[in-house]
Amino acid sequence: MKTIFYPESERGHNDIGWLKANFSFSFASYYNPEKMNFGALRVLNDDIIAAGRGFGSHPHDNMEIITIPLKGGLEHKDSMGNTGVVNAGEVQVMSAGTGVYHSEYNASHKEAANTLQIWLCPKERNIQPRYDQMSFKERFKLNELTTLISPQKSKDTLWINQDATFSMGKFEAGQTINYDIKTKGNGAYIFVLDGAAKINSQVLNKKDALGVYDTSSLTIITEEPSRFLIIDVPMS
Repeated sequence: MKTIFYPESERGHNDIGWLKANFSFSFASYYNPEKMNFGALRVLNDDIIAAGRGFGSHPHDNMEIITIPLKGGLEHKDSMGNTGVVNAGEVQVMSAGTGVYHSEYNASHKEAANTLQIWLCPKERNIQPRYDQMSFKERFKLNELTTLISPQKSKDTLWINQDATFSMGKFEAGQTINYDIKTKGNGAYIFVLDGAAKINSQVLNKKDALGVYDTSSLTIITEEPSRFLIIDVPMS
C-alpha cells in the first residue's frame, strides 16, 4: 500500500468575496506541480458561494463533472435544456463530452451554499453530452457507506463515463470500515468532510484527504463522529 497525504492546510485558496474556494488540486490561479491530480481525479473544489451568486454560463468538454452540495443548493441550467436545483443530499453528474455550456448559482438569496465540484478525466472522449441528478436523502444510513456514482448503469446510483465509484457515509466514533477497491488498478481518495479518522496510522481531520493506491483494500477507523467521501478512480 502506498499513500499520499493531502492536509487541509496545504489546499489552495481563492477569496473573491462572493466565492471562497478551496482547491485540493491545481486550479485557476492556484498551481502546484505536485498537486495536479490523483489518477483520473483532476479537480476537487470545496466552494462557499454567497447567497444569490454563482458561476455564469461557461463551456466544458471531455470532462466528467460532479456536484455534491454539502449545504444549501445550486440552480443548474445548461445548453442541453436541463434546468433545476440540486440540494444537499442530492448529487449531480454531467458528462461534458463534445461540449456543453452550463451555469450554477446559489439557489438561496438568504444563505451561503457549500458545494463540492469534482472533475474526473473521462474514460471515453467526445461522447454525447448528458446530465443526471439523484437524491440519496432516504438512502443514507448511519455507519454505512452509500454508493452515489458507479460505472454500472443502475436505478440506485448515478452513472459516470469512467471506471470510478463515489461512496459517502456518516459514522459514529470507534467504527471500523473495511473498504475494497472496486476495480483492479484503481486507487481511493478519502476526503474527510467532518470529524476525524485514521487510515494506515495516518490521522485525517476535517477536510484532510488521503490518496491510497497499490492495494486491493484499506481500513478506516473513525476517531470521532465522522463523515467522509471516497472517490475510487483509475490511477492510469
